[in-house]
Amino acid sequence: MVLLPARGLFAQEVADSLQLPEVVVTERYSDREIRATAPVQILSGEQLQHLHALQLSDAVKHFSGVTIKDYGGIGGLKTISVRSLGAHHTAVTYNGIAITDVQTGQIDIGRFSLDNVEQVALYTGQNDQIFMPATAFASASSLAIRSVTPHFSNEERLNGKVSLKGGSFGLFNPSLHANARLTDKLSASLSSEWMTAKGDYPYRLHYGTAGVDSSSMETRKNSDVNSLRLEGALFADFSSATKGDLRVYYYQSERGLPGATIFYNTGNFSRQRLWDRTFFVQGNGEHAFSREWVLQANAKHSRGYLRYLDPTYLGAGGKYEDIFNQHETYGSLSVLYRAFERLSFSASSDLTTATMHARREAFTTPTRLTSRSVIAGKWVSERAMATTHLLYTRTFESALNGMAGENRSKLSPYVSLSVKPFEEADFRVRAFYKNSFRLPTFNDLYYPAVGTRDLLPEDAHQFNVGVAYSAVPGNSGSRVTITLDAYRNRVTNKIMAFPTGNLHQWAMMNLGKVVITGADLSAEGSIELPGEARLTVGGNYTFQSALDKSNPNRSTYNHQVAYTPRHSGSGRALLQLPWLDVAYTLLWSGERYSNGYNSNEFRMQGYSDHGLSASKNIPTRAGLIQLQLEALNLFGNNYEIVRNYPMPGRSFRINTSFNF
Repeated sequence: MVLLPARGLFAQEVADSLQLPEVVVTERYSDREIRATAPVQILSGEQLQHLHALQLSDAVKHFSGVTIKDYGGIGGLKTISVRSLGAHHTAVTYNGIAITDVQTGQIDIGRFSLDNVEQVALYTGQNDQIFMPATAFASASSLAIRSVTPHFSNEERLNGKVSLKGGSFGLFNPSLHANARLTDKLSASLSSEWMTAKGDYPYRLHYGTAGVDSSSMETRKNSDVNSLRLEGALFADFSSATKGDLRVYYYQSERGLPGATIFYNTGNFSRQRLWDRTFFVQGNGEHAFSREWVLQANAKHSRGYLRYLDPTYLGAGGKYEDIFNQHETYGSLSVLYRAFERLSFSASSDLTTATMHARREAFTTPTRLTSRSVIAGKWVSERAMATTHLLYTRTFESALNGMAGENRSKLSPYVSLSVKPFEEADFRVRAFYKNSFRLPTFNDLYYPAVGTRDLLPEDAHQFNVGVAYSAVPGNSGSRVTITLDAYRNRVTNKIMAFPTGNLHQWAMMNLGKVVITGADLSAEGSIELPGEARLTVGGNYTFQSALDKSNPNRSTYNHQVAYTPRHSGSGRALLQLPWLDVAYTLLWSGERYSNGYNSNEFRMQGYSDHGLSASKNIPTRAGLIQLQLEALNLFGNNYEIVRNYPMPGRSFRINTSFNF
């Protein structure tokens, strides 16, 4: 759930470098997924182009074990939950540094486009890399976004891409990305994007007894969005031992909040608006003193602005308005020690300070100082890999007005192992255990009349065992990759909104306990066809039993957690011909419930969403022209991911780009 800043409302393959241990070798993304001690799923830039994904959230839906809470349309809020642990337990990183929101504790991944994204990776449990900031060890899972880095051929000094997307419901989305080689040691990139959409898509509204008596065709209103992203980066490669980068990022948006589609909210009733701005500057530097010792430093300063307006609020002021500002400063220092050829250790320490201001009388104005320190080790051979770490987290709370929350400290261990039992076959068995936690957000602690100062952190225990297999049958150029993981997660001290003595007065409390048992299956294969053609197919299946174990005396006990389907999955196919690429995608979900009360009243039907596209590359002397036509929700299915927030029906999109 997301507590909006207003009246307690709910709102909305392919090569890469892998260090083993910190010895750089080249391998395919799929090889990394097989060797990993914990599940990792990777989508490269080329794969992203054929997933019918406009936003990051569209691509992430194709990862197994992932649930995206999507409030509909381009401008709707979109948050990620991995293995039913909730959005608060999933970290989102941008080029290695975490994106944070101390107010709500979750990131709207719908605001990230894919135009300047080179790779998206989901690490369940922990990344096998140990040379990272301490914060990267803290969450139950992490979604890692890596933007495009400059690459130049021969004496090339400038390259880039200009793109234009347009489509149904008023979508207009131009973007520019340019890379420049300044000197032999310095390069720079500039990326910009503007997106606007009316979001006025039709949907079918059901109403009456059990929601099936009558229906009418309506149009989503107040669902427009207008956003701008600007990003610049400077890259330095001074020597084989010293490198670094510096990035500046700015994002702003204005969007309508159309609200839930109930019978009396189909017109102009809902006119709430949301404005947000994000600015940050972040830097990274790394220096190898010798082969044994490497030092890394990271720093970031960010500012966030959020304004909510309800002009229809029937109060003395004739409107309701909230404005919040966040300020965060972050620093990290990490050291890597290669003790032996196969054994390495790391230590890292991070310090973060975050403050939130609000334009309201007597607001608490909280500040949180968070210190994280971690020691980690990694051992690797051709037949096995093992990693472990111990993370210590300590927080200090203070408030300018009123009482501050409790200071907290916690130790969080992790251990993982991957073994190749047979020398010939690329078959591996893996397992991991991780203990992590999520801190109460500023909303949890300080939101007026709702926040509770003495909240404990949510505690999560993750257990995973799995197998991974990869094969290259014959000499046909074919490849098959299969992974299967079974897991059990246990969350205690879950933070929930619960009514106090007055049913109209809610407060945040540590009342929840959830036990999640599940399995993720992923498979992908490719084969070369006659005529220089190639077919690649893949798919995921997820089973999740996420049961509320909070209170045996409540009617929700042993019920499936809201918005968690027991069965879900995705599929994709790409046929690459010399003259055309044709791609198909599928997203599907079984039934789920919108409430912890698993009754017919709250049951939501399953759905499927199909996409189809055709794309063509046209080489010219000036550069490469790329054309793509996409049909989304091909069969026009009328469905909701969040109850009363309909998803768009059939729509079309045209993408054009010029690579210079």
